[in-house]
Amino acid sequence: MSAAPRRWRRLLLWGLLLALLAVAQTLLVALTLRYEAWRVHGAAEAAAAEAGATLRRDLLRLTHALQAQSAVNPADAAWRAAATALLQGNTALRRIEARDTGFAVVAAADSMLGPTPFQRLARAELTAEVDIACREAQRSNAPAFSRSYFAPLAEGTGQELTDLCVPVRREGREAGYLVASIALPAALEAAGAAAQVLQRHELSLVEADGARLARAGARRGAGVHMAEHTIDLPGQPLRLRADSLAGHPSLIPNLTLALVLGLSLALFGVVFALARDVRRRAAAEQALADALRFRKAMEDSLITGLRARDMDGAITYVNPAFCAMVGFSADELRAVRPPQPPPYWPPERLADYAARQLQRRAASDEGDHAAAEPREGFEILFVRKDGERFPAMVYEAPLLDGEGRQTGWMSAVLDISSQRRIEDLSRQQQERLQASARLATMGEMASLLSHELNQPLAAIASYASGSLNLLHAPAAAGGPVAGGETAGATPAAELAALLGQALARIAEQAERAGRVIKSVHDFVRRREQLRESVPADALFDAVLPLVRLQARKSATQVEVELPRPPERMPRAVGDRTMLEQVLLNLARNGIQAMETETPASERRLVLAARADAAGRVVFEVRDAGPGIAPGVAARLFTPFFTTRAEGMGLGLSLCRTVIEQHGGTLEFAAGPGGRGTLFRFTLPGPKRRADHAGADGSAGPAPAAASALPPRESAPESGDTAGGRRLADAAAAELVDPERTAP
Repeated sequence: MSAAPRRWRRLLLWGLLLALLAVAQTLLVALTLRYEAWRVHGAAEAAAAEAGATLRRDLLRLTHALQAQSAVNPADAAWRAAATALLQGNTALRRIEARDTGFAVVAAADSMLGPTPFQRLARAELTAEVDIACREAQRSNAPAFSRSYFAPLAEGTGQELTDLCVPVRREGREAGYLVASIALPAALEAAGAAAQVLQRHELSLVEADGARLARAGARRGAGVHMAEHTIDLPGQPLRLRADSLAGHPSLIPNLTLALVLGLSLALFGVVFALARDVRRRAAAEQALADALRFRKAMEDSLITGLRARDMDGAITYVNPAFCAMVGFSADELRAVRPPQPPPYWPPERLADYAARQLQRRAASDEGDHAAAEPREGFEILFVRKDGERFPAMVYEAPLLDGEGRQTGWMSAVLDISSQRRIEDLSRQQQERLQASARLATMGEMASLLSHELNQPLAAIASYASGSLNLLHAPAAAGGPVAGGETAGATPAAELAALLGQALARIAEQAERAGRVIKSVHDFVRRREQLRESVPADALFDAVLPLVRLQARKSATQVEVELPRPPERMPRAVGDRTMLEQVLLNLARNGIQAMETETPASERRLVLAARADAAGRVVFEVRDAGPGIAPGVAARLFTPFFTTRAEGMGLGLSLCRTVIEQHGGTLEFAAGPGGRGTLFRFTLPGPKRRADHAGADGSAGPAPAAASALPPRESAPESGDTAGGRRLADAAAAELVDPERTAP
C-alpha cells in the first residue's frame, strides 16, 4: 500500500474519532440542561408542598386557638381581652366575631395590625360565605372554612378574605359560633417566610380555574417552572401555586456543565497530542534498544550466575558471573553439546544429574508444569575448572518465547560455599548456647520446685506440729492418758484418731510433694501431661484443707459455689496435680490480697465452678481485696514479677502456662460491684463418649493420690467432728505462730 492511501485512511479514522467525541459531548450537554430543568421543577414542587404544609399548620393552629376562645362568654369583659390578644399574636387574623345560634353578631373585635376589612362594605353585606360555612359547621359540629371573598378597602384597594366558623357548645348544647376573618395574602406571606421558600419562588393562592386570589414574594415568578399543592382544610380546600424565579437554563447553568465542557476541550487536546505522538514511534523504538543494552549491562554486572539452556540441555547463554563461578569461559560452555555432559558436573554424579535432566524434559513434554516449573530452589554440587567442588543453589524456571512456548530453562545460580562455612560456625555456637540453656533450665526448675514445694512442706510441718501439740496436751493437763482420763485430758481413742488423721494428711501432702516434683519436671521437659476426667468438687476437696488453714490465720471466710444436684457436677479433663496447684495458688493469692487493707469482717474468698454452654468448665476465684492496679495488671503474668517481698513471682506465670497447656484461658477482672479481683479460667470438659468407662480415654478409677485421701466427712477441714476441729486448730496455731514449740 502506498503512502497516500495510508495517509487518507489514517485521516478518516481520526475524523471518525472526532465526530464521535462531538456527538458524545453534545448529548452530554443536552442531558445536563434537561437535568437542570428537572432539578428546578423539583425544587418548585418541594417549595409548594412545604409552604402548603406550613399554611395548613398555621390555619389549624388558629382553629385550636378559637376553640380555646369559645370557653369564654362573649358577654364577659374577658372575652374582648382574649380576642385582642389572639389578634395581636396572628398577623393574618383581621376580625373575631361571636355569633348566637341564629348567626347574629353578638360581639366583635378588629385587629390593629392591619386595615379593617369592612370599611367600605359593612359586615352585614358580606355574610353569604360565612353563613354557608357556619351552616356546614352546624351540620358537622366541627370548624369549617368559607370560600374566599374580596373585601374592598377605603383607599380603593381590597384584600381577599376567608372566614373560619367554629361552633360553640356549652353543657352539651349549641351556644353559638366564633367567626375569624383571615387575610389570605398575610397568611400566605407568613407561611412562605416560615418555610423559607420566598427567596427563590413566588407563592400564590389560586382558584380551580387558575384565577389568582393572593400572592406572596418580593419578585414575580418566571412562569416556566410551576407546581401546585392542594391544602386540605375543613369545609373549603385551597390550591397553592409555587412559581420558580428561575427560567429556562442557560447554556452553562452550573459549574458541573462548565467542568464537563472544559474536560471536553481538554479531551480534544489530548487526541491532538496523541496524533503527534505517533510520529515519535521511531524515537521510542530507539529508546527500547537502549533499554535492552542497559539490561544486558546489568546482567553482566550481576554477582548471581545466569544460565540459559535449550530443551536438549545445551547451554545457550551464560553471564560473566557464572563463568567466574565455574572457571570456564562462555565459549567453552556453549561448545559442549549433548550427550556430552557440562564440564562443571562432578564425575561421580553424572548419572544422577543426567536422570534429573531427562525427568525435567519429560515433564515439560507432558505439560506437567508442577514438575517442570519448581517454585523453590534446589541445592547441587558443582566442580570448578581447577577441580575444587563447591555447593550451589539453583533456581530454575521454564524459558518461554514470544508466543508462550517453552524453548528451554533459565537458571539463577548462587555459590553458597561461604554460607555453608558460616552455618558451620553458627551450629557450633548454637551447641554452646544449648549447653548454657540447659544450665538455665536447671536453675528455672530449681526455682519452680522451691516455689511449688513450699506449700505441701508447710502443710506437713503444720500437721506434724499439731500432732506434737496433741501428744503433749495430756501432760500439760496434769495426768497420763493410759491410766485413766483426767480433767481436761484428751481421751486415748480420740487422740489416736486425731493422730491418725494428722499422719494421713502428712502422707497425703508428702505424696502431693512428690507429684509436684514430677509435674514440674514434666512441665520443664514439656512433654504430654497425664490427663483424666476430674469432678470440680474433687479438685476443691483436695485444696480446701490448706486454703482453710491459711484462711483461718487471716480470719477469712471461704465459700464454695457448686451446681446442685450433685449429678450435675461438671468434670474437667487435665492433669489433676497441676490443676490443684493452680487453684491453690489463686486461692492463696486472694487470701493474701485481703490481709492488709480489707477489714476482717469483709474478708471473703469464693471458689466457684460451673459448666458453660459449650461444654467447658469455668472455675472462678473471687476475693474482696483492694483490686489490681493498672501498672501491676500489665505485668501480672510476667515471670519473677511480684509485689510481695517474700514472693518469687512464679505462681501466676505457672498458672497461666498450665491452663494454656490444657487448652484453656486464664483471665482476671474486677470483682462484683468493682470490689476485689476475679480470676477465671476455663478447662475442656470430657467428650460424650468419655462418659463410658473403658480403654477409650474415659474417666477410670481415681488416681492413687485421690485414693489416699480420707473420707470427706472425716476430713479436719469439714468441721463435722470435734476431733477434726481440734486437729485443725492445732495445725492453724502452728501456722499463726511458726516459732511455737511443744513443751
